[in-house]
Amino acid sequence: MKLRTLLHDDDAVSPVIGVILMVAITVILAAVIATFVLGLGDQVSNTAPQASFTFEYTDDENLLTITHDGGDAVIATNLYFRGQINQPSGAFAISDKTWKAVADSGGSNSAVATASGSVDSESAVSAGDYAEVKVDADSKMRVVYQGSNSETSATLSTWEGPDA
Repeated sequence: MKLRTLLHDDDAVSPVIGVILMVAITVILAAVIATFVLGLGDQVSNTAPQASFTFEYTDDENLLTITHDGGDAVIATNLYFRGQINQPSGAFAISDKTWKAVADSGGSNSAVATASGSVDSESAVSAGDYAEVKVDADSKMRVVYQGSNSETSATLSTWEGPDA
């Protein structure tokens, strides 16, 4: 009869589960504290945004339209145009300029460089916003995110002209 009561005795299950849970909580707390003490927590927030851009080139006008299609919004002063950007004479030079600088340049009959929406140092380029610039067909351009602290940089999108 004692064998039957031994098989149905659940007294030891609760303390074992309690010890396992206490060890798990201790390990998780130690890992979280260690990431912030060692400075690993700062690196988590310095990741580049995930954004999608499309390019549409009009050959007869040498006009390139860069459109933010979706993803994260990006601060206009952190978004750069870089690459081998050849432009018609008199056009606003956009190589290594921010989205904000292109927006601030306005536009004229001889040089087109405009951006949609109100753009200031704190505003974000979000889905649907676009920039239009005059470039030659042999240009190559990258839309690059450059973090405020200049430590984080990532190419978000690239374009090559039809003659590149």
